[in-house]
Amino acid sequence: MRHFKQVAAFLIFLVLSFGPGALVAGPLPVDSERLFIDTSKGPVGFTVELALTPENRATGLMNRQSMAADHGMLFRFDQTRDVLMWMKNTPLSLDMLFIAENGRIARIAENTVPYSETIIPSGSPVRYVLELNAGTAAKTGVSVGDRVRHRVIGN
Repeated sequence: MRHFKQVAAFLIFLVLSFGPGALVAGPLPVDSERLFIDTSKGPVGFTVELALTPENRATGLMNRQSMAADHGMLFRFDQTRDVLMWMKNTPLSLDMLFIAENGRIARIAENTVPYSETIIPSGSPVRYVLELNAGTAAKTGVSVGDRVRHRVIGN
């Protein structure tokens, strides 16, 4: 009987730890170092969450209802390549900045459509993607060719 209770307790622990609630997207740890974009108007800073693992990249900002105006998520891919993004299960409209290995913005997909499963291509090989709230690129003067600076990018 004692063994049964131990097994039952362990099974309850597993269900509570790894059940459906564990699959809900939540914020990733916020990086203590701010990311900066050097625009023609001057540098613009953002606090970013880092999506560095395949699991983090797959989840991204899915199921997030809000994000602070000066926050974003920086995705780093294992190698420079053509990147395909989408908005599946993402209620926030976003600006996606596709960033080359050298830290320069190669493409901006502005005002993406929430929940859309339409593929959003990078348009050229990139290493990073920065997701910001929709309209942020236009509001802050961020444009293609601007330099993105952060320790993850290596500059």
